[in-house]
Amino acid sequence: MSSCFNGGAGWPEPVVRVQAVSDSCGATIPERYVKAPSERPSSLGGGGGLNNIPVVDMSMPDGEETARAVAAACREWGFFQAVNHGVRPELLRRARAAWRGFFARPAEAREAYANSPATYEGYGSRLGTAKGGPLDWGDYYFLHLLPAALKSHDKWPTSSVPAGGGGLREATEEYAEEVVRLCRRVMRLLSRGLGLDDGRLQAAFGGVGGEGACLRVNFYPRCPQPELTLGVASHSDPGGMTMLLVDDQVRGLQVKNAGHWITVDPVPDAFIVNIGDQIQVLSNAVYKSVEHRVTVSAAEERLSLAFFYNPRSDLPLAPMPELVAPPARPALYPPMTFDEYREHIRRRGLSGKAQLQSQQMATAICGAPPAATASSSSSSSASTLAR
Repeated sequence: MSSCFNGGAGWPEPVVRVQAVSDSCGATIPERYVKAPSERPSSLGGGGGLNNIPVVDMSMPDGEETARAVAAACREWGFFQAVNHGVRPELLRRARAAWRGFFARPAEAREAYANSPATYEGYGSRLGTAKGGPLDWGDYYFLHLLPAALKSHDKWPTSSVPAGGGGLREATEEYAEEVVRLCRRVMRLLSRGLGLDDGRLQAAFGGVGGEGACLRVNFYPRCPQPELTLGVASHSDPGGMTMLLVDDQVRGLQVKNAGHWITVDPVPDAFIVNIGDQIQVLSNAVYKSVEHRVTVSAAEERLSLAFFYNPRSDLPLAPMPELVAPPARPALYPPMTFDEYREHIRRRGLSGKAQLQSQQMATAICGAPPAATASSSSSSSASTLAR
């Protein structure tokens, strides 16, 4: 039994690995993974055309046409697929293969990297710390990448198993460097789409080198009753922006649009880009963070790499002053640091857009606060909370 769960590490109860549950549960999943009927998987369409998220060709220089396409997708959908983005396809495949190798290791080898709710860094199977709460059908590996002071290779899996020209650590380092560059490019396009200087949104994040970044590798084992559960429950991402590299064979991401759940058809070698809550706050809701979730499969396991690009954690964030013009366009959110914001996720796990909606409601009742600017914070935080 010791190979199946992590019995301590600060969690309120033993943490059972979903891989172990998948291997042992037979035809019926445990009750704690069963979602309420209103939260169970469904889909509308799932193919191309109007039933899929927008696709943006990033091969052109950062001109007005690309900026308009990115801005339109983020206003209307909160999501788009970036193709011809400049990250080499062979690097994408190498990173995926390296992490597949980790989840294929024996259970005892994976448990050497078990995480805790203090930092979430390492091998995990749950988010919220509420005892007896519902669980999602997925395991993960979480890593800090930026700022450099939080990155600890001691918590990274070893590279003993090569992955086509380099081990897991090497592939992950190279992948992270490339994706950070792509994130900064998209930030320039998003800023221009708001009618601001190219660097304005980046400055609100703390400037180049002041931002945070982390990687969550998701592994969704086969599930005998996929119609009853989810790999990740419905949520909007609490951070700034997400670059998602999905499984190249198995679909699973669903995005909520006009009240319907749409199964995304991924374009090969594309990144699925989505707006997080912090960019919705900074843009004063011009750009939308949209609820999404992950379904699982009875026939196939699935792996994805979610790269979270976040503002500096101790910097108070509120709608940028250029986007506030009372009374027609009041500030919709009060100033709050990312450290403060994500405490909600730490305690309760994923819960749709409840945290962002509660902020907006409080602002409506109490009146719009003054908007924060990038200069309102001091040095970068050394917080152990996830970035």
